[in-house]
Amino acid sequence: MNPKSRATLPLIWARDLDAPIAWRGTEPISRRQYLADVRAMSARLPANGPMLNITGDRYRFAVGLGAAMLRGHTNLLPPNHTPDIVARLHSLFPSTYCIVDSDADRAPHAPLPTITAPQGHVPVPPGRDDDVPRVDGNTLTAQVLTSGSTGDPMPHAKQWSLLARNIEAGSQRLAHHMQRADLAGVTLVATVPAQHMYGFESTVLIALLTGAAFETERPFYPADIARALARAPRPCMLVTTPFHLKTLLDSGVSLPAIDLTVCATAPLSPQLAARAEAALAAPLMEIYGCTEAGQVATRRPTAGAEWRTYDGLTLAGDGAETVISGGHVPQPTVLADVLEVLDAQRFRLLGRSNDLINIAGKRSSLSHLNYHLNSIAGVRDGAFWLPDDHAADAAGIVRLTAFVVAPEVPAKTIVAALRERVDAAFLPRPVLHVPALPREPTGKLSATRFAAWAAEQADAHRRGG
Repeated sequence: MNPKSRATLPLIWARDLDAPIAWRGTEPISRRQYLADVRAMSARLPANGPMLNITGDRYRFAVGLGAAMLRGHTNLLPPNHTPDIVARLHSLFPSTYCIVDSDADRAPHAPLPTITAPQGHVPVPPGRDDDVPRVDGNTLTAQVLTSGSTGDPMPHAKQWSLLARNIEAGSQRLAHHMQRADLAGVTLVATVPAQHMYGFESTVLIALLTGAAFETERPFYPADIARALARAPRPCMLVTTPFHLKTLLDSGVSLPAIDLTVCATAPLSPQLAARAEAALAAPLMEIYGCTEAGQVATRRPTAGAEWRTYDGLTLAGDGAETVISGGHVPQPTVLADVLEVLDAQRFRLLGRSNDLINIAGKRSSLSHLNYHLNSIAGVRDGAFWLPDDHAADAAGIVRLTAFVVAPEVPAKTIVAALRERVDAAFLPRPVLHVPALPREPTGKLSATRFAAWAAEQADAHRRGG
């Protein structure tokens, strides 16, 4: 155990408790108010946890997080909140309880005991500015759950001290891109939910620990995002994903100038990054991370393909496997991606190890192919899919299928554009037009869900449906 993790750490940044921790529209919510709400919520919680916090309101999520930490309860962050996942969580963690936004949200999450989050605020009692709760660094703040091979969620434990160290390193990089000493006073507008690790770190924890303040809502439609950015006090940061960003830029809505765009969850093309920087009059920073290690590196796509690790982190790799360690990653951790390690702090991302495909003796990655597919003019969204071996042709070769949201672009035009960008072995046969891809709220395509959906779509196409 790292000795430093035994120290207590403040629950929130407390340089100015009258400064906002959140904005509900144009109304600020102070840090002092947050502490009062956290203490009141903590008193309502069951004796045992963990907590499953599914509130869509980012402030209520943050209050639930703080309340659980004061009670020593961990927070469960599963990949989704489907009835199947909720049932599996109940089986793995029998004392789990659920926090929801309204009474109407209770029923779908049975059999978990459910608490409705307060809609308003409690009175702020008089107190000293140094009356801020401290949390043991060893506290298990969150369990990030990924889909295991058996279908059962696989937990990844996140200690408070290591989360705080990760946020400190990340906030330094964000402040650098904004040409600021720190993030105090920065407003965060995010299209990603607080329950996803990226949204959890880059909105909730950033606000708690650095003096930034988040917008409580999660705008989804382009016009809503534009309105949220326009009313947000500057300096303002947009926290988003490549899918949400592309949708926003393709919509043609008028966008205000902001101070930084942050993007993660999937590789971002330099063309899209350049469009975003021009439309929002701000630099764009991309974050690289994983469930096991958290956020570990950043790059500015318009400046080049190289990533740079956070201070204190080092890489080691032989081309087949890359290990990261140091800083908030005390135990050397193998990364799931294939990296070209340039030195101990710099690398290029080549693709995920489970993303590599081999067709007719030639290798590529699905992320590389998706990058080129989504770079074609008129393609709003798209993804390649490799069927199983039962779909092999007469020569025994399995051909790729491309699903596209591109109502004005014929399949032959898409294939012609791809022919100029990728090897002929990876040209899709067929290209199928669809109304939308089955993306998660973060913009990600769940591998399991996408494969099942793609198989259904391909079967319907073969049947002429």
